[in-house]
Amino acid sequence: MPQHDTAASSPPPLVAPTTPNAEGIARAVTALDTGQLVAFPTETVYGLGGDATSDAAVAAIFEAKGRPRFNPLIVHVANREAAEALVDFHEHARKLAGTFWPGALTLVLPRRDDCPVSLLASAGLESLALRVPAHTVALDLLAAFARPVAAPSANLSGAVSPTTAAHVAGSLGDAVSLILDGGPCTIGLESTVIDLTGDTPVLLRPGGVTAEEVEAVIGALDRPENDSDAAPQSPGRLLQHYAPECPLRLDAEDITPGEALLSFGPHAISGAATELNLSPVGDLTEAAANLFAMLRELDSPAHRAIAVMTVPGTGLGLAINDRLRRAAGPKKPTP
Repeated sequence: MPQHDTAASSPPPLVAPTTPNAEGIARAVTALDTGQLVAFPTETVYGLGGDATSDAAVAAIFEAKGRPRFNPLIVHVANREAAEALVDFHEHARKLAGTFWPGALTLVLPRRDDCPVSLLASAGLESLALRVPAHTVALDLLAAFARPVAAPSANLSGAVSPTTAAHVAGSLGDAVSLILDGGPCTIGLESTVIDLTGDTPVLLRPGGVTAEEVEAVIGALDRPENDSDAAPQSPGRLLQHYAPECPLRLDAEDITPGEALLSFGPHAISGAATELNLSPVGDLTEAAANLFAMLRELDSPAHRAIAVMTVPGTGLGLAINDRLRRAAGPKKPTP
């Protein structure tokens, strides 16, 4: 396997994953209590958690990720009651939380006047992005810590999101104090984000709960099509995001020399340097779970580019294509 040039600098030491038993959860709580960062599994991707009520801890998240400070963080809580202590709930919020929490749905709601969450976590906005994850390790940690936890994906900003503890260790090194290893994420795609701060609910980011499922509960969503690198209302709204080092070529129908292939379903394309199939049988749920792990595996100096076959734009395919489009966006020049 080709090696990166390490002459200039050595990679940071890796943090050994921790078993998420009672002792491991207790260690994680102690780390959060002292302002340290803890990576933990959710059903979507691994999160890089810090005490959401601590400006210093939230700043440490941005520092560890190299994350633009205007990009808001999602705050994780143990249950709806904990969420209602932070934001103003209304009918749509109650319906969605009652249907999809715990689960892969984030709600953006107005902050309460007494909300203790650091304003840095919401990038200075008067709203807050919240969800209750559907993962026993995450819920055990949140219940034991008993405070909200800000937790974007546990990887360097703009890179491919982590779906295993090994991905976290490889991306963040010793920037994270402890990694709770809950195995591979079952969904493998970030949460859907719905803005409920205005008169009409807005789909800010497609994800693990489909837009159609949300609309079945609260009616039609506004679906803005244009993103920019201006201050977004939601995580994952920057134009170039989730980006591997290799260029991505979307909607590939053939292979050019030196390309790897990220395929979907049965196909007749041949000649790739390496091929990984998101779902040989064309299952979008399987494809979503495999997306980030396979992008990571194909992201190698041995490949000139990654050719990506077309994925249907329905259901979870909407979220998959959203991530692929951002990953293929024009890279900003290095300062």
